[in-house]
Amino acid sequence: MTTSRQHAHRRSQVRIGAFLAVAALLAAACSSAEEAVSNKAAEPGRAPEVSTKVAGESVRVGDLPQGIVYDATSDLLVVAVRNPFRILLLDPTTLRVETSVPMPGKVRHLQLAKPGGPVLVPVESANQIIEVSLPSGEARVTDVERQPHDAAAIANGDLVVGNEFSGSISVVREGVVRKTFDDLLQPGGVVTDDNTAVVIDVKDYSVTTYDLDDMVRVDRVQAGAGPTHGVMLNDGRLAVTDTRGGDVLIYDIDPLKEVGRIALGDRPYGITVDTRTNLVWVTLITKNELVGLDLTEDIPKVVARYATERQADTVAVDPGSKTLWVTGTAEGLVQRIER
Repeated sequence: MTTSRQHAHRRSQVRIGAFLAVAALLAAACSSAEEAVSNKAAEPGRAPEVSTKVAGESVRVGDLPQGIVYDATSDLLVVAVRNPFRILLLDPTTLRVETSVPMPGKVRHLQLAKPGGPVLVPVESANQIIEVSLPSGEARVTDVERQPHDAAAIANGDLVVGNEFSGSISVVREGVVRKTFDDLLQPGGVVTDDNTAVVIDVKDYSVTTYDLDDMVRVDRVQAGAGPTHGVMLNDGRLAVTDTRGGDVLIYDIDPLKEVGRIALGDRPYGITVDTRTNLVWVTLITKNELVGLDLTEDIPKVVARYATERQADTVAVDPGSKTLWVTGTAEGLVQRIER
């Protein structure tokens, strides 16, 4: 005879078995989700509505500004906007447009080749790198591979262009592609130090160095849970935003290895460095905040915080001064902050 206690025990076993089956399915689903995420580049993230008073002053410049850099030699602030696609040369104090340079497609990141320009403009949807002279706005166009996302110059003037959707970098000299490395998955940020190129692979979650004197790859190391962009510090180290992981990672370049990190959370994305003070500035997308980092000490620390406009995707700094500019990408703004 089967007792009520035995029935209860069997029902309990059925419930436990069902629970374990569901748990196994959930674990498999989570594993698949994690695997899916691991195959994708980290994006900036969606910023919330601004809920606090922002720092400094803001001026509307055009749709979706994303990509900003300041040149002290010409005293011009350069920003990329859309609808229509163009590069704007702004007065850095009033944010008034001095010159507008039409572009053939979408631009997300800008760098200076050297003080005084030109500005390096990777035009993603046109597969071109455009060098814009300052202050004239004259442009030189070079065709590269698919979806150039970021570009930087090395000491001899050659350009290094990260072609995001062809898994390659192009080395360009005076408008001619002289070398292509195709050993990456999805290059994002590009940084240079003398004649070394450093490329952040946003799909492989790695950092790779190339010797452009000998035109060879030197080293590759892993870089967090979803790195995007980086800057070189004055002491020869590299700082990288791990956007998905919420950290800023610090590397020695020779040999290439991680030597430190600081946890920030809130999708760190835009990054620049004051080349005189060595302060690093990082935008925290999901917090609408800009933070200043001192990475020179053994223990990295946050030394400043400013409330930004919504979707602060990119940031620029006037070296040695107390002036910063941030793109409020969601509302078409440039924000000027005096520390």
